[in-house]
Amino acid sequence: MGRAEARRAQKRGTGPGTGGKKPKKTGIRRFFTWKMLLAYFVGVIALGAGAFYALYLYVDVPGEGNKAAQLQSNVYKSADGKTIARIGQVNREEVPLDKVPENIQNAVVAAENKNFWTDPGVDLKGTARGIINTVMGRGKQGGSTITQQYIKNYYLDQRQTVSRKVKELIISLKVQDKLSKKKILEGYLNTSYYGRGAYGIQAASRAYYNKDVDKLTLEEGAYLAALLQAPSQYDWSQATEAGKTNAKKRWNYVLDKMVEQKWLGAAERQSMQFKEPGKAKPAAGLAGQNGYLVEAAKREIIRDLVAQGRTQKDAEQEFEAGGWTVTLSIDPTKQKALEKAVHDKLLAELEPGKREVDKHVQAGAVSVDPKTGKVVALYGGQDFIQHQVSNATRADYQPASTFKPLILASALENNSKTQEKKPITPATIYDGTNKRPVVGPGGGGYAPENEDQHSYGPITVQQAMNDSVNSVFAQMVVDVGMDKVKKTAVELGMKSDFEETPAMALGAMGASPMEMAGVYATLDNHGKKVTPSIVASATHRGQEFSLPNAVGATAVDRNTADGLTSVLTGVVNDGTANVVSSAEYQVAGKTGTSDEDLSAWFAGYTPSLVTTVGLFGEDMEKNGKQVTLQNTGGNGRVNGGTYPAKIWAAYNAAVFGDDDKAKFDLETDEPAAPAAPPSPKPSTSPSASTSPKPSNSPSASTSPKPSNSSSSAASPKPSNSTKQPPTPKPSSSSSTGSSTGPVDPGTRPNGGLMPPP
Repeated sequence: MGRAEARRAQKRGTGPGTGGKKPKKTGIRRFFTWKMLLAYFVGVIALGAGAFYALYLYVDVPGEGNKAAQLQSNVYKSADGKTIARIGQVNREEVPLDKVPENIQNAVVAAENKNFWTDPGVDLKGTARGIINTVMGRGKQGGSTITQQYIKNYYLDQRQTVSRKVKELIISLKVQDKLSKKKILEGYLNTSYYGRGAYGIQAASRAYYNKDVDKLTLEEGAYLAALLQAPSQYDWSQATEAGKTNAKKRWNYVLDKMVEQKWLGAAERQSMQFKEPGKAKPAAGLAGQNGYLVEAAKREIIRDLVAQGRTQKDAEQEFEAGGWTVTLSIDPTKQKALEKAVHDKLLAELEPGKREVDKHVQAGAVSVDPKTGKVVALYGGQDFIQHQVSNATRADYQPASTFKPLILASALENNSKTQEKKPITPATIYDGTNKRPVVGPGGGGYAPENEDQHSYGPITVQQAMNDSVNSVFAQMVVDVGMDKVKKTAVELGMKSDFEETPAMALGAMGASPMEMAGVYATLDNHGKKVTPSIVASATHRGQEFSLPNAVGATAVDRNTADGLTSVLTGVVNDGTANVVSSAEYQVAGKTGTSDEDLSAWFAGYTPSLVTTVGLFGEDMEKNGKQVTLQNTGGNGRVNGGTYPAKIWAAYNAAVFGDDDKAKFDLETDEPAAPAAPPSPKPSTSPSASTSPKPSNSPSASTSPKPSNSSSSAASPKPSNSTKQPPTPKPSSSSSTGSSTGPVDPGTRPNGGLMPPP
């Protein structure tokens, strides 16, 4: 061969002088031949198998279950250490499997582990995935077999740890060899948590349908099977609309799986109708506000358990198993003051026997310390025993115009501009014409009505906020960008489950007083995120439970937050919330009234306290249907500037003390809002219980403000905006809300339909 070929052959290790052998690998490469890699792989498998076998020999099946440890009460205490409630022993009643109808046994198996009767008792793939997720800190891993869930319920606990998961796997394998499938299913049915404090299917049957398990229909049993996935979320008596929708989906899933497994005929399946369960019976000691306080604390602890890695189901079961001592942040003095304010300013005026609407009024309120994020007072309704849906935490009513400040916050945070490329500030001029079509991407011809169909013409953002002008903020939400507005709202503390449409400008989504208290507390706390927390401390069987910080990182820049506070003082001093103005302390806030007066809000704050008050119309005889609040107390239209603002003012006047700051500490580029009047002027206008008489002359009660009286935060109104407002309507008139979104009638100072007292 030629020299070139010889050199190539020598490189290949096959030429003359090489003996036909490849040169040996040197250095670290010699440890990574394919033979060595195969040996490593086999070695790892062998070591793993050996370790697992050793653990299998080491871990024994406990002689007894952990039921005795679970039979404990949960104790709730107020901030001063007094016991609010002691929720008694676990509701548990065991029954033999033959008392549970076979079709209901099948419903549970279909819901939780359709291959239960033939599987080996463990899901190795699911368990491995769960262990990996736990190691990676992901948590919330489900997918265990019925056998594994029974072992967890009866012998172990609900913690998401690697050691617990490994024990669960090994004990499941051993129990599978000792117990029959029927005995395992019996144990599972008797130890699982179904919500309402009920452990075991017999206790659940009594709690939801007030009958023994052997009397249940398949439709009812399928609902109990569906509950196993998320007991509290699917509990019909306290579920949100989304929760009810998901519960029905799960119920349908259970029945469809039964058909798939040939345990139920398709024709019979089609004829089945969902049957709503009965209302929950509250435990003793939960009368009055106690039940609402306990439920809020319970919800928070479960939320924190989920955040630490439990599934929703495991978190609920761990809490309901008992052994918790929960100290609430509720200040007894403030709590009593809030209850008194609701009674004096609302309940005392209601006559349910005389007016149908007075039967439908529901009030909710939450008061938060913005520096700590702790809830110091909460009002959930007149009596938890009679109305177990907390008006403080329910999120099924629209917050209406209390959402408008979030649009301006997003504009300031994003340095947004109008369609004319002008920066959006409190002094920016917008067109306040009634039913003005929104211009820009996504506007879609949306043209909301202003209150009383009033057209303002050119108007500053500050004055538009003061008077809650719908047409201005519907345009602003498009100018800023609906996605950006939603992002800011979520960062401030709102949930993200609402659509990005121009109607969001008018608060056309659901929110709770607790949620809105967090949003406004974040503004009051100079932009640092506040997530209201009612739990001051908690221990579980003597061990301190780690709570997240209620005050988090910066949500919006301080300049943005303080700028909003400045603007919202204008709403109080010179706008729809004038009834809450005080000579003792500064107040910032916003009124809100939804379409047809279904809800009315006031969200306001002082430098030291944030309080949101919501009023909701709910017809309990029609399954909680939302109904109008019009003519509540015989006072005609109800809006945020009436009952909610009056409750807020009475409460804050009662609790303001020497240690509270009177003035906001603001650092913002935005000009100051109008100053508060030196002292509240005594009213000579008609009382809130009667309608104001129309004026035949341009008096102060109906005349627009002079053009030179605008705040320093806003430019004076142009002369063409001084149109005479319409004559107030009689108190019996109906709302003029838009069919495309909520309106905010509000209460204008010295000239509204409901003059301040």
